[in-house]
This record gives sequence, structure tokens and C-alpha cells, in this order.
Amino acid sequence: MINYRELCINLGLASLIGANLRGLILSKIDFEEADLTGADLTEADLNHAYLVGANLQGANLEGADLAYANLVLTNLESANLKKCHFLKTNLEGANLKGANLEGVNLKEAYLDYALV
Repeated sequence: MINYRELCINLGLASLIGANLRGLILSKIDFEEADLTGADLTEADLNHAYLVGANLQGANLEGADLAYANLVLTNLESANLKKCHFLKTNLEGANLKGANLEGVNLKEAYLDYALV
């Protein structure tokens, strides 16, 4: 089990509104409560990323790998999640209202209290 508090890259509370992060390797990065509204994360590697309380409203995550990521209370309203991989991802309490979930892999994802 990863101790997210020991991660070397901490972008918690960062303002990354509309940022172009397309295809980047962002695995194991701490994005706690970061503002990624409208960011382009198409095909980004967010494997094991810590996105608790982050705002990804309207973000494009098409084809992104979010396996084992922690997205508790994350705002994904109106986000493009087409073909995202959420293997064993924690989406407890996440807001998925209006999100594009076409072709999403939610195998073993934790979805308790998620808003759809």
C-alpha cells in the first residue's frame, strides 16, 4: 500500500485550470484539492495518483489510466471520462454527474456514495 503523504511531488491545492497535461506520466502525484477545471489530461497516466477533493469539472480525461488512484470526493462533473481505466480506483463520494462514461472500465472500482 502506498503512503501518499510520502510522495515526492506534491501539487495539492495547485491551480491548474485549463492546463495541458495531455499524455503526461503523473502517477503517484499528490493533487489533493487541486483545481484542474477544464484541464486536458487525455491519455495521462494517473496510476496511483492522489486526487482527493480535487476539482476536475469539465476536464478531458479520455483514455486516462486512473488505476488504483484515490478520487474520494473528487468533482468530475461534466468531465470526459471516455475509455478511462478505473481499476480498483476509490471514487467514494465523487461527483460524476453529466460525465461521459462511454467505454469506462470500472472493474473493482469503489463507488459508494458517488453521484451519477
